[in-house]
Amino acid sequence: MPFDGFPPLISSQLQYLFNHSPHTIQIEQAWSGTRYFPGSLDRFTLLIPYCLDYIKWDIIYNAEFPLAAPDVIFGPGDDGFHPFLAVGREEGDSRLVKNSLTDWNNKDPTRLLALVMELRDKYRSYQERRVGEVDDDRLKFEISTIVSREGIEMHMSSGVEKPGEVKFAVPLMDMNINTMVLACPWSHPQKIYLQVIYPVGRKYASATSVPRLKLMCTPELKTLFSIDEVKLPAWLDGMCMAEYLPQLEELLQRQVIEAVTSIDVRRKFIEALFPVLGRPLEADPVFCRRASFLVYSGPFTFLVHFFLSTHFPKQRPSLMFQSIQHFNSLGMPVKSPLITEYPWSPRWEPSQMAERVSDFLVDESQNFKRLCNESQSQH
Repeated sequence: MPFDGFPPLISSQLQYLFNHSPHTIQIEQAWSGTRYFPGSLDRFTLLIPYCLDYIKWDIIYNAEFPLAAPDVIFGPGDDGFHPFLAVGREEGDSRLVKNSLTDWNNKDPTRLLALVMELRDKYRSYQERRVGEVDDDRLKFEISTIVSREGIEMHMSSGVEKPGEVKFAVPLMDMNINTMVLACPWSHPQKIYLQVIYPVGRKYASATSVPRLKLMCTPELKTLFSIDEVKLPAWLDGMCMAEYLPQLEELLQRQVIEAVTSIDVRRKFIEALFPVLGRPLEADPVFCRRASFLVYSGPFTFLVHFFLSTHFPKQRPSLMFQSIQHFNSLGMPVKSPLITEYPWSPRWEPSQMAERVSDFLVDESQNFKRLCNESQSQH
């Protein structure tokens, strides 16, 4: 990621932050705060993942004093978050505690990451304390049943125009998905989470109400596994999270194993195309979700792109033709619309699937050739 416009000391810290953070942190915006170096970006907003959402913190350096520690401005809803202030037992007794800013060294590229991680840990403790102070019997009971689970994050939100609610991010399955995928390209561990949202303020009589539930996962995992299509188990009357989570995890574990197994099923189909179409010009070697072949029909030469979903073979591959001889008025290769209807059965052997697709390509190539000629004659 380029950091053009940042002074060298800030740039090196950002570089280290993005390369070594265990979380996918982003810069939302950056700007200059100095009159003397107006083109020098010395402050920016970080988007930091927390509880399946992002918290926004402004990091304020000063290009005129490059060795000074940055200031940090937290979000508008976190006025009570004072991470480096220790409050004593007596009223008004408070003091600053040693922290990442105490002995700041701007020449050390690791310092910004250390600061952000320390603040994130303290923010997590701050939110846990806020949730623990909520006067809601149902919520207190739920927390007591899952307190032993590792990695849970929680967030308390409230406002004038909306009722308060507590959001939990519950990591699911003690399973290392990365190691299950051969030649795994993921740099971060892939995780599945259950987002659980409770309205607060009701008394224990509301214990039978169903919280809002949503499955979420790290973005890269969707290449392997369609999390949005998982049907959540029913939340039965009187159920709590400690009862619900094991059956959900059992369901997800089966589906993840099936998704990993389906990689080999897709690979066998792509390999079955070799005898009829030749070796692919390009293919996805890890998840086997796409492949492109060069096809000849007399002098007419074109590419056929195969797109395989995670539901293969129940769902047939989508096809797209692309000419290497015809171009539209914008100079782009002529392509066919996505083709999703042609003879197919998920019960066929891979060799039969490949043969039937090859037969379809022979017939459909004539239609695509006419499309290319018509496109050529229009300009």
